[in-house]
Amino acid sequence: MSDNIFNKWRAGLEKTRKVTFGRIANFLGTSELNEETWEDLEALLIQADLGMDATLAVIDALQKTVNEQGLTQTEELIKALKEELIKRLAEPELLDFAVHPTVIILVGVNGSGKTTSAAKLARLFIDEGKSTLLVAADTYRAAAIDQLKIWAERADVPMIAGQPGGDPGAAAYDGITAAIARNKDIVIIDTAGRLHTRYNLMEEIKKVHRVSGKALPGAPHATWLVLDATTGQNALQQAKAFQEAVKINGVILAKLDSSAKGGMAFAIQAQLGLPILYAGLGESIEDLQVFDRAAFVEGIIEG
Repeated sequence: MSDNIFNKWRAGLEKTRKVTFGRIANFLGTSELNEETWEDLEALLIQADLGMDATLAVIDALQKTVNEQGLTQTEELIKALKEELIKRLAEPELLDFAVHPTVIILVGVNGSGKTTSAAKLARLFIDEGKSTLLVAADTYRAAAIDQLKIWAERADVPMIAGQPGGDPGAAAYDGITAAIARNKDIVIIDTAGRLHTRYNLMEEIKKVHRVSGKALPGAPHATWLVLDATTGQNALQQAKAFQEAVKINGVILAKLDSSAKGGMAFAIQAQLGLPILYAGLGESIEDLQVFDRAAFVEGIIEG
């Protein structure tokens, strides 16, 4: 990994490192290993938003490592903790884009960073040499269409929008057929994101899925959930609602740079069984990065 990319991860994870995992590193740096150490470490990991399941699994694995390897030095324990945390995150399996166009649907609640992530993702693909089209299928909020238009212009990506107040399924259909006509490599569909408790939202997303398959058999080829890293564990309930509605293939973790709750990455993996594919490390158009689990763990724990 280049120094530039690693520095981006380090800068993007500053809040998580300083506020939560920094406390863990400081604690391990001054603590002697005993029963109390494990209890305190457990409490710190839960406070760092790992969630109970991931925390207990990490503590159990670390205790085994300490016993089997006879670790006594805190530096050794920090190294073992890093290795254990990396193991808890899946290596992202990215699309091979064998189908033209590859159709990606983005889902998530309003305010999660979905619309900005759509444009950043499009820019990332264009920088990789893939022609991309954005589709605004959140037809219920004129502001959502306007927001995607602004970001599409910033990313220099073409966009198609549904009619305000129109059918989101029709917007998705039109977008995919336009992408086929224009010979685009990728279509990214930005869907509505009103509160996850609303039955209608989930029905709309199911419809966008169905209609995508009518426009192009086999579509969508991926459905990615955008989660706001600043919401921590609360985002997991949202995620479960979307998982029940449609098949989610992975997560884009937005706003990591604004959050001290980066530990939720481990909870996403443990509780949802979903890989994190991309992470938002800043506000600029280039700040969406392919998720790198080693860079992530090195970025949250000093030493």
